Amino acid sequence: MEVVKNLVEIISFMCNSEFWRMAMLWTLSLISSYMSLFYQTLFPQESRCYPRCSLKDSTFVSPFVDRPICIITGATSGLGAAAAHALAKEGFYVVLVGRSSEFLSQAVSEIKSRNPDAYLKAFKVDLSSFESILEFKHSLGQWLHDSNMHPSVQLLLNNAGILATSRRVTSEGYDQMLAMNYIGAFCLTKVLRPLLENSVVPSRVVNVSSFTHRNVCCRHADTETISGKFFMKSKYYPYASIYEYSKLCILLFSYELHRKVGLTKKSHHLSIVAADPGAVKTNIMREIPSFVSTMAYTAMKLLGVLQSSETGVNAIVDAALAPPEVSGVYFFGGRGRSLNSSALSYDAGLAKDLWDASCGLFEELQEAARQDGNCAARTDDIRDK
Repeated sequence: MEVVKNLVEIISFMCNSEFWRMAMLWTLSLISSYMSLFYQTLFPQESRCYPRCSLKDSTFVSPFVDRPICIITGATSGLGAAAAHALAKEGFYVVLVGRSSEFLSQAVSEIKSRNPDAYLKAFKVDLSSFESILEFKHSLGQWLHDSNMHPSVQLLLNNAGILATSRRVTSEGYDQMLAMNYIGAFCLTKVLRPLLENSVVPSRVVNVSSFTHRNVCCRHADTETISGKFFMKSKYYPYASIYEYSKLCILLFSYELHRKVGLTKKSHHLSIVAADPGAVKTNIMREIPSFVSTMAYTAMKLLGVLQSSETGVNAIVDAALAPPEVSGVYFFGGRGRSLNSSALSYDAGLAKDLWDASCGLFEELQEAARQDGNCAARTDDIRDK
């Protein structure tokens, strides 16, 4: 009976157009990215490779910062955990951010077993909740103060992301996948930007994107779209389309923040880059029937494009350790290599629309949090009386 149930689930999943979008378009966009790398190797017009810098370089040395702080979201498994291990090894004080206290403890223990000298701190944060992000900001500031550390952050790695196959809505009324993959990253960067700009050594934001962004044709970047309400009109949950769109948003956001920082006095100080790890075997496909995900991984392995987390993380570490002056760049393929992302991702008008809509959502969330805080304060006053 269980076999029949699983078979029905697999057939139902594969009959959905979103499955074929993943199977066909995602494969083509991945191959296209590697073909671009190959073309770049054959006809190098300018250097698109960047060396990794050591934290011992004089640029990163300061009497105020003993050990630069790196915050990694989605750090409990896969690429996040691999990045945490790699950057702790490089000398960062790594702050692991995740949704599960149990998984955070396991990740810390795993890194410590491989590198007993690693400096690690873990915080439980739900990036799909603005309230949780604000609590993290407060807890982080308190930790920095209690530890007598400089009130700054040197590296923010927005890595957290999910591939949800069913419609789920956050407490704030947003599509959970868009909230996790984009809105959370935008809000976290927004609230931590003062700490990044307060760094006495160069600081950086690394946003993890995906080759799947190349399949997006949607030119909408209004509140209805980025909150997911536009996609909720569909009879069936368009999970592949939403995932692609969230990864395009991350790129548009990266390039727009790069442009805005360039107009400030901090342009030499804070850099923003994007990283695409390619196809990596992680648990991101955990909501997809196991037979289908196994089939997908087998196909990618036969094509020679499937990587382990330890290999796939190279593009992310390249982005994190690129020279301080590198900004507005899209890293892909490891070995310090970069590519042009899709033409749509460089649409300045679309990026501005996205920025304005995202700031609007941020302000709404701030106001809601402020009102909740006032209500809580009034309740406490009543209790005291």
